[in-house]
Formats: sequence, C-alpha cells, structure tokens
Amino acid sequence: MGAAERAEPGGAGAPWVSPRRSRLLDRGFSWSTAVIAAGLIVLLAYLIFDLMGGSWRTFSRFGFGFFTGREWNPVNGREDFGALPFIFGTLLTSAIAVTVAVPVAVGLGLLLNQVRGAIANPLATFVDILAAIPSVVYGLWGLYVLKPVFDTKVEPFLVATIGKLPVIGRLFTGNANGPDVFTAGVILAIMILPIITAVTREVLAVVPRDQREAALALGATRWESIRMAVLPYARSGIIGATVLGLGRALGETIAVSMVVGNVPRIGVSLIGPGATIPSWIASSFREATSVGLHRSALLALAVVLVIMAFIMAFTSRLLVRRTERSVGRDSEPEPTVPELGTPA
Repeated sequence: MGAAERAEPGGAGAPWVSPRRSRLLDRGFSWSTAVIAAGLIVLLAYLIFDLMGGSWRTFSRFGFGFFTGREWNPVNGREDFGALPFIFGTLLTSAIAVTVAVPVAVGLGLLLNQVRGAIANPLATFVDILAAIPSVVYGLWGLYVLKPVFDTKVEPFLVATIGKLPVIGRLFTGNANGPDVFTAGVILAIMILPIITAVTREVLAVVPRDQREAALALGATRWESIRMAVLPYARSGIIGATVLGLGRALGETIAVSMVVGNVPRIGVSLIGPGATIPSWIASSFREATSVGLHRSALLALAVVLVIMAFIMAFTSRLLVRRTERSVGRDSEPEPTVPELGTPA
C-alpha cells in the first residue's frame, strides 16, 4: 500500500499514524510536561528554603518586629534592622507605576484594536520595542534626561498647583530637586507599559464582534459601545495584565536604584527620596559580610519580597475569578416571570 493510499481520508493527505504510536506520543508529552512542572515547583521550594536558611538568624532575633521596624543600622555590635521603610517604598513606587501605566496601556490597547493601517502598526512596533530595552538604559535615561526635566518643570508645577490643595496636596510638598520616589514610579510606569499594553491588546481583540455591533445597532456611540460592551467583557484580562506589570514593578532593581535615592524613609510626599527592597539589596549586598546579621537581614528582605509576590499572585487570582463571575452573571438573561393566569 502506497503512502497516498495510507493517507487518512479526512486529513487532506496527512500521513497515517498508528494508534499505538499516537498513544506513545501523548504519553511522552504528558510525562515531559509533568516533569517540567514538578521541576519548577522543586526549584521554587529550594529557592525559598535557601532564603529562609540564610535569613533565619534575623527572624529569630527580631521576629515580627523586623516587618515593623524602621531603623537599619548594620554596625556590628549595635545591629538593628527593620524592613518597613523598604516595604513602604516598594509598594509606593509600584502604586505610582500602576496608576500611571494602566490608563495609558488600556487606551493604547483600544487604539490598536480600533484603528488600523498606518498608525496602528508603527505604534504597536514602538510599544513592543520598549519591552526589549534593558533596565540599565532606562535608569541612565531617567537619571540624565527625565530627572532634569522633572526637577525644573514637572515637579515645581505639581508643587505650585496640586501641592496647595487640601489633603491631596501633601503628596506634592517639599524641595523638587534631587532623587525622589515620584520619578522612580514614572520610570517604572514606562517599563511596565509594554507588557500591560500587549496583554490588554490581545484581550480586547478576542471580544466578540457581535457585542460591539449590537451596541452600535442599538444607537450607542463608539465610546458607549466600548464602555458597555468591550471593557466589561475584557475586565478580567485587564486585571491580569495589570498584575503582570505590577510583578515587574515590584522586582525592578537597577533603574529604580539610580533615581530613587536609596534613603530608608517613610513619608507622605512623593517629592522626596526613598528606597525599595530590590534597590537596597543591590546597593548594600557587596558591603555585607558574613560576620554579624547584615547579610542575613538582606536575605530576610528578599524573603519579604517573595511573600509580597505570593500575596499579589493570590489576590490577583481572586480578583480575576470574582470579575469573571460578575461578568458571567451580567451576561446571563434575566428569567421571565409568567403573568398571572397564564401557563408558565
């Protein structure tokens, strides 16, 4: 029997594969993926075990006070370590980045899905190129280009306008000169913008076209169709994209350390220096020695960062599931109630 005769009738000339060989291929694929997944779990467990082993001296001495302590004194004999300023700086810079990046990313995703042709393709290529730029380049650009502009124009304007408002004005008070948290957050926003935009664009692209056309047919404008038909359907995917960007913002090191100032400080104003967990570890680990608790305290900071990442992942899964359930309930048709005296 020739190859042409052994071809599967519905396979358009595809080569015939015996059921035994197909079962072996499926079994091999299942085992290989299971081994890879188990290897990743083992690697993560080993990473946590190694970090806990190195940081155990710090946790055994300070206990929960390490999470709430504000002092960081590595001098041998008077060692006192607290992670609260670094936790605060990490969360603050990441919050600034997400606040700035998410509206821009969603707007770009909508633009790239609604507009075609000469504008969309170059813009999509430009956004994708931003993701390939190394973080040290972002740091140098922020230090020598973005920071001078912020010092002379942006931050003085914010201090002179928003800084005079009650309550919210406390975010923009101080001397707008030198390293500060606000500049670090803006650089992080630029860095996480490509990944949020890319995922948002793919999520918006799979929204059923029938939903958009139905909204337009009912008399809605283009913006109303996006607000009522597109964004609610893609809400869970946008939340997932935001969490991916937030994960990168939490762990970014080089770019932040160049502009944040690396000063352990807790303050309301964004116009002031600060420190994040990754930037402090990168700037202090070379000076830490095996004598004393300094190196153990830096490893404890790494453990804190891993805990923050786990909390963020758990919270994101919870938000995505709740969003999917709410969207599913909204899309279900309302039950009809039979009128009195009519058969159900």
